[in-house]
Amino acid sequence: MTDRAVTYGSYLAIDELLSLQRPRSDGPEHDELLFIVIHQVYELWFKEILHELDQVMRWLDKGEAHRAHHTMKRILTILKVLVAQLDILETMTPLEFQSFRTRLEAASGFQSDQFRQLEFVLGHKTRGALARFPENSRARRALEERFGARTLWDAFLHFLSREGYGVPAALLARDVTRPPEPSEALQDALIEVYRTDPKNAELCERLVDLDEGLQEWRYRHVKMVERTIGTRPGTGGSSGAAYLATTLMQPLFPDLWAIRARL
Repeated sequence: MTDRAVTYGSYLAIDELLSLQRPRSDGPEHDELLFIVIHQVYELWFKEILHELDQVMRWLDKGEAHRAHHTMKRILTILKVLVAQLDILETMTPLEFQSFRTRLEAASGFQSDQFRQLEFVLGHKTRGALARFPENSRARRALEERFGARTLWDAFLHFLSREGYGVPAALLARDVTRPPEPSEALQDALIEVYRTDPKNAELCERLVDLDEGLQEWRYRHVKMVERTIGTRPGTGGSSGAAYLATTLMQPLFPDLWAIRARL
């Protein structure tokens, strides 16, 4: 007997997918479904971005700059979708959110391990983020692996070094658990890239786009939270918009911003 033919529904596990939206409010409240769908979609996009960032690093390892550039463009397009999704969430008024907010109990965006993984890959690593997840859980294991692994910036620096640019040896052997710190010597090498190497200068610009895109998402996220709950504390014990505001204007790749005044 042959296996049942693959269908759209079976390939995409539609039945299982549609069973995963489980409102907890009485009724349930109309807008809770929107809240759940938006955040589940975010998690799917985070999964895809992580998948693509890992591919960018593999392309850089192989010296395939054009392919890394192409994959970066895909990531940047996804980031635009993430920002646009906030427009949908902002159609929910503060009163509509309050109608089911208490049902969230201790649930909070702080508990998105995939977003923390994304931050880790991009160089923003903190041990405190690990402690939010139970030991030996899937989330904790994934974060511990990302915490000890190289970042996108490290892959880029090694790529530049193999391309013949003067990346300081200390940066190539740096502690990858720490955030990147500005280096004047590296900035000299990056200026040379911009002035003499259009191909790799374009790759630098895609990293700047990624940095700016994530900062844009953070800003829009802060304003969405302020618009929805004002200065109230967030769920899960967070300070809400006040905390989120502290994450703004923190560049991932400071050297790529520092050289702007020298070009």
